[in-house]
Amino acid sequence: MLNVKYLDLILFLVCTLEIAAIHSHDALSKNKSILIRKHLKRLKKVDGGVRLVGGRDEYEGNVEILYQGKWGAVCDDEWDLKESLVVCKQLGYFSGAVKPTSNSYFGISKRKFWMDDVFCDGTEEELADCRFDGWGKNDCKDSEAAGVICLDPAQTSSIPNEAKADTKRLSIGATRKIRLRGGRVATEGRVEVQTKGGRWDVICAEGWSLREALVVCKTLSLGYAADAIQTKFFGGKLSKTSLAGVRCFSNETSFATCTYQVSLTGKCSEEEVAAVSCTQSLSDLVIDHEELTRSAYLQDQTMFFLQCAMEENCAASSAYQIQKENEAWHLETRRLLRFTARILNAGTADFRPLIPKHLWEWHMCHMHYHSMEVFATFDIFDAKGARVAEGHKASFCLEDNQCLPGVEPKYACANYGDQGITVNCSDIYKHTVDCQWVDISDLDPGNYKIKIAVNPECKIAEMDYRNNAALCDFIYTPAFGTVTNCALELP
Repeated sequence: MLNVKYLDLILFLVCTLEIAAIHSHDALSKNKSILIRKHLKRLKKVDGGVRLVGGRDEYEGNVEILYQGKWGAVCDDEWDLKESLVVCKQLGYFSGAVKPTSNSYFGISKRKFWMDDVFCDGTEEELADCRFDGWGKNDCKDSEAAGVICLDPAQTSSIPNEAKADTKRLSIGATRKIRLRGGRVATEGRVEVQTKGGRWDVICAEGWSLREALVVCKTLSLGYAADAIQTKFFGGKLSKTSLAGVRCFSNETSFATCTYQVSLTGKCSEEEVAAVSCTQSLSDLVIDHEELTRSAYLQDQTMFFLQCAMEENCAASSAYQIQKENEAWHLETRRLLRFTARILNAGTADFRPLIPKHLWEWHMCHMHYHSMEVFATFDIFDAKGARVAEGHKASFCLEDNQCLPGVEPKYACANYGDQGITVNCSDIYKHTVDCQWVDISDLDPGNYKIKIAVNPECKIAEMDYRNNAALCDFIYTPAFGTVTNCALELP
């Protein structure tokens, strides 16, 4: 017969194990509850919510966005790394490692396209905050769905904390030499970086753009970047030490001061390597900021006279809400900050549209062809740097409106003419032209900053992007608006 003392000990151990099991179960339930709530927060059933469909795991797939209670697809036109970063950030994934996908990578879209020509600067909290053509406005096929591959949450814990912070990217370093190899001529080829051991490595091409290519060409004294190429054409093979997530702002004097993403290095999911083609002659657009300050003024205009411009998504979002809800919407008034934009080509080669002529879009409302999807952007920021109003201008036409003495204009839009800006000629968008404004109807009087940028996405090669934007003070009162104190900078 068991001693009473031992029996009490056994009962105590049994009770202890049961309590531990209950606590363990409670902790598991609590963690599961937190996880469920986290996913419900990600997929909130409100306009602007996003989700990924078609992927093998929850962190990848084609992007769908909720609008008016219905899920719809996002078109891959203009879709790249910045838009993908915003989506992954909105879903709560670590946004330092992202791969954008296109051409319905995760299956053809079975839903209506809600968004097209999406353009984000990377600071937006949600995809709906980015600039796009307007809800439901698109020219996309079911094979053009945009998607993303975010970082697998299971891998996040293995990434160093310094790599998780995008602001703590590492410099490439002055000790690393660069060279071009595999090109048909000396001014083109894949970009190779020398490692500390003296071996030469190629660079992962994901996110490679004209900004990085421009700095490479300058560093090698080969002029300017005519093209930034993601290709296997020039040979080269990615290795476990290949730099990835390389970023330059284009104003660097040496490629050594550009940065790369530690967490992505050696983990490139594509086989393409970064390559460049350099040239000695390029265009260079310069904004006339003095003309901008002279011409700026406020105008109150009824929406009846803005119908054509609204087709181009040139009004603030509240205007479209009024149009939808108010039968007499055309009598409502919008307040516009109008100004003239004079853009001079100060380079050594003509500025030409990226899209070939046979793909230009005819716009019946304005009776002309558009040669660029976005030619200029107009943004107003508050004292905290938050964007509070915006506008964008598709290229109505690129032509030589005014040339310096002795220069013959070459480009004119009439009769399906060639579009471009000749060296030492200016394309002038007067304040009277549709969309040459920012709709500030929802803006409170105060002191702001306004930024006007041309070729804002840097998709067309130029000698220098540092003069593509003008940043000015905008003083707004109930009676007047003044643009002053402008300075040129990067777009």
